[in-house]
Amino acid sequence: MKPMLLTPVEEFPETSGWIYEAKYDGFRCLLHWREKTPELSSRNGKNLNANFPEIVQFCEKMYEEVKPFLPLSLDGEIVFLLNPWRSKFSEVQRRGRMKSKDVISKHAASFPCKYIAFDVLTLKGESLRNKTLPSRKKQMSSFFKKTHLPHKVDAQDSRSLQAIEVFKNWEELWHNIVVYHGEGAIAKRKTSTWESGKRTTQWLKKKHWRMITVALSTYNPKNGYFDGGVYDGEKFLVIVQFKHGLAEEEEKTLRTLFQKNGVKQSDGSFHIPPSVCANIACIDFDGKHLREPRFHSFQFETEPSSCSRKQMEKQLFALPETVPITSPDKPVWPEQEIHKDDYLLYLQHMSPYLLPFLKDRLLTVIRYPHGADGELFYQKNSPDYAPDFVQTETIDEIDYIICNELETLLWLGNQLALEFHTPFETIGTSYPTEIVLDLDPPSMKEFSLAVEAAVRMKEIFDEFQLESFVKTSGRKGLQLYIPLPESVFSYEDTRIFTSFVCKFLCEQEADWFTIERMKKNRGNRLYLDYIQHDKGKTIITPYSPRGHEAGLIATPLFWPEVDSGLTPYSFTLPAVIERVAIEGDPFRLMRHVDNEVAFKEVLEKLREF
Repeated sequence: MKPMLLTPVEEFPETSGWIYEAKYDGFRCLLHWREKTPELSSRNGKNLNANFPEIVQFCEKMYEEVKPFLPLSLDGEIVFLLNPWRSKFSEVQRRGRMKSKDVISKHAASFPCKYIAFDVLTLKGESLRNKTLPSRKKQMSSFFKKTHLPHKVDAQDSRSLQAIEVFKNWEELWHNIVVYHGEGAIAKRKTSTWESGKRTTQWLKKKHWRMITVALSTYNPKNGYFDGGVYDGEKFLVIVQFKHGLAEEEEKTLRTLFQKNGVKQSDGSFHIPPSVCANIACIDFDGKHLREPRFHSFQFETEPSSCSRKQMEKQLFALPETVPITSPDKPVWPEQEIHKDDYLLYLQHMSPYLLPFLKDRLLTVIRYPHGADGELFYQKNSPDYAPDFVQTETIDEIDYIICNELETLLWLGNQLALEFHTPFETIGTSYPTEIVLDLDPPSMKEFSLAVEAAVRMKEIFDEFQLESFVKTSGRKGLQLYIPLPESVFSYEDTRIFTSFVCKFLCEQEADWFTIERMKKNRGNRLYLDYIQHDKGKTIITPYSPRGHEAGLIATPLFWPEVDSGLTPYSFTLPAVIERVAIEGDPFRLMRHVDNEVAFKEVLEKLREF
């Protein structure tokens, strides 16, 4: 059995009788589930179980709940989600090419993939392929609800099997695709049945094309392809080879240009210094090349030198039309040559990791209207001129901004809100969702004291069987996190624990650590701040920048990194983007840690003292 295929279109039909779904950039896959272990089957019939063990293992854990519904077959996509609308294809592709079990296992831990189901073909052994789409969708929805699986895509949900969300209004869906840089959308006729291996006009796909301006450099007569590239400093990088999309006359003109003016190379190709520019439509960039490129138009008035890697990034991550941007060239971190458009690009890259920690929390920002080296002010109240999409929550006559969406984050970025501070509780509870201990040395010179304190505290946490996480503060210290279940432990409970840990460390090393609030009385000792962990107090959000001239980020770390070689200066805006892309997010699992039993036991012991 092979997947039913979609027909590409530039526009969806303006008639009724259709439903709409996000199109994800991943591996199309049929999931056949008969016994405990399901089979993941690629579009070409290849078994993918070995390449995506996290999906298989999750299904095996779900076997008892799912058993009454077997045999079961689902149609879907294997994805690596950055947000609910976008999958990073390069991570899925990289996994698909791996052979070593150990390498696959390590990659699965850092970059876990999910299976997004959009159709059910067999349920309880009964074939549903000849049923209409709404009938199949209804039965699939019932299956996901009865097994307590997510019935809409959630990038932050650790469960590896999720159902796609269905939209009746394609414009609502398309808005999300554009804002979050998804691959595209799918329209499915409600009356459609499921036909194996057939490319059908009952299912349509519309790509979200992004226009990248490149300078042309080479023509290869052997295959008819043209090379285009961008400048990375002085170096010219070829990022695309294309011929599709060219009209016959356009192709002839280009071919003549290269053959008449170009220098013939040893491989038979013709090369000219970059002089002609063109817009190339693509769906993404995989780190080396544009994906699914096709010629769109010549850009004769564009200077080749303006075709830069930075411009390509900005075109790939075009800002939403709903967010007006002012003074994009304004210097924000002048010493680092980081401008406002660089900062907005950082927010777009890091939004999958930053937004989950802002979600449903009363936000305080620090704005630097003249850049990080200028004056600053704190802002809690949402201003009167805030756009309609900015969500607020009124507490004690303050209209706090709730930054749950990318548009709000980018709007704040345009306002040069450089620091994002949030409380320890969400708007749904008055209890903390984590303990955070701030390790504050007197200056950067004493950062080693923060490392020493963090290592010692982790030993205590480990002794109590509490799972902990660590991040730089973005300035001179470190901050330690212990996640807690929502609405279980009060601030009074957590104070018992935090005061014990901090006082214990001070008793061990009185010359190094202190809980003295007055700076003048601390000397060169590191301040262990447990008083800050309280209702109404805030902490710098993970992955938030700081208004520091070095452009540092409050960066989550892996515990093995916390050693004598650690320095906050390693974590600048560009470095953190590259770091997460290569190593993953150290805080990825923080919201899924269960410390409830262990923390209850700790409290019981401490209350006995």
